[in-house]
Amino acid sequence: MEVKADYAKFYEVEADALVVTIYEGEKADEGALKELDERTNGIISEMLATDEMRGKQGDTVFIYRPGNIRAKRLLLIGAGKREEMNFDTIRKVAGTATRFLRSKGARSMATLRRSHLDLERSVQAFVEGALMGLFEPDMYKTENKEERRIDEIIIVTSAEGAEDALARGVERGHIIAEAVNLARELSNEPSSTLTPTELAERAREVASRYALDIDVLDEARMKELGMGALLGVARGSDEPAKMIVLRYEPEGAEPMGNDAEVIAIVGKGITFDTGGISIKPAENMEKMKYDMSGAAATLAAMQAIAQLKPRVNVIGVMPTAENMPSGRAYKPGDVLRAMSGKTIEVINTDAEGRLILADAITYARKLGATKIIDLATLTGAVSIALGPFNVGIMGNDEAFIAELRQAAKEVGERFWQLPMDDDYKELIKSDIADIKNSGGRYAGTITAAWFLRHFAEETTWAHLDIAGTAWENDRKPYMAKGPTGVAIRTLINYVCNHAAK
Repeated sequence: MEVKADYAKFYEVEADALVVTIYEGEKADEGALKELDERTNGIISEMLATDEMRGKQGDTVFIYRPGNIRAKRLLLIGAGKREEMNFDTIRKVAGTATRFLRSKGARSMATLRRSHLDLERSVQAFVEGALMGLFEPDMYKTENKEERRIDEIIIVTSAEGAEDALARGVERGHIIAEAVNLARELSNEPSSTLTPTELAERAREVASRYALDIDVLDEARMKELGMGALLGVARGSDEPAKMIVLRYEPEGAEPMGNDAEVIAIVGKGITFDTGGISIKPAENMEKMKYDMSGAAATLAAMQAIAQLKPRVNVIGVMPTAENMPSGRAYKPGDVLRAMSGKTIEVINTDAEGRLILADAITYARKLGATKIIDLATLTGAVSIALGPFNVGIMGNDEAFIAELRQAAKEVGERFWQLPMDDDYKELIKSDIADIKNSGGRYAGTITAAWFLRHFAEETTWAHLDIAGTAWENDRKPYMAKGPTGVAIRTLINYVCNHAAK
């Protein structure tokens, strides 16, 4: 899809549709809206006088042959209150517009820039929203597949002389949205296709295309390193586990291994989760193909980081396995020895994600990580606590958590911090081993984080539980149902912000 700027008058721009945002309570009595009203013979003021267009987010009015403008159609989209306009609003308007116009067969759209927000970031947000909005989870359909596309987006602006800022916004928006959609595509793949081996191959493709270093550890190497927690989970499956490691080392940065700062992104990659011997109920088990969303997010973030080139070392660590029941599967009551040397009593084999992350976090530390962010579809408990709206965040460094939450806020994602009092640690003490992998029903999200904290040790660390936010059950005007790609934009933003310091 081509995105370009046009500095002509909005009524002179040729496109299948012109998109205009409308704010709550707005009247067509000044500026571009007044001129548009005059050119459409009063249609705008007529619409604003009815409940059909109140300016609320999600309101849409589609007008055919709108009058004295070159665009063939006019789409009015509510953007909410003007004083509350932000970059996330722009993303949602863009997603709503592209999805709506695609459904009408439009191939090109122009959008009239009406916000006073920073041009570069506004354009970036619009491109992100448009491309993310066009994603569909119908990759395996042979009938009723959405084949229509928006080929061209024209941003109509009066900000002449800002070509460089606009170009940067377009490029950055493309990079980030394509990364998010990569993760959504991976999370949507059936586990019969996306095995740990196949995920490693996809990672190799990304590494080759974007000049990242890659290392894929097989089970023999993991055994040599003592990764008993990850290998314990993988034991029940015929599909061999893989530990995928991507490295990004920018020019001019201190090389890894020389006391350099290294940010590690560690993503859970359970390509299918039956629950193992502690098997899950059949209802909704098909969604457990998305239990590798943390690994997908890690791969996507690394792809974008390689293109944006922030000056800080970053590694992406993706422990991948299937969690299956079989005669070889690990069982409740087993004791596993992790790479760190800690012993783990298995209480529930459906608490497997923290086991594979334990070895991945330890390995990231071995590779020189000075800051670790892990993310995982880890607990059902986070959905009960926060619903499908907020990512749960916990960690061992308040300043680090605050930076991540700020990075999330800047890109329109919501992170909510849960407590990590020492009392919760007591819930995962084991009588037979160092710790146990489940503390029961109470505070399940927090005890899972405490489990991981044992392996982060003194390294600055934060944990993101995305189980409630990585999958959207309902179609939105601006986004398809299915995988969301949550936290990727936050990770990219945090790394770039940190590098800029």
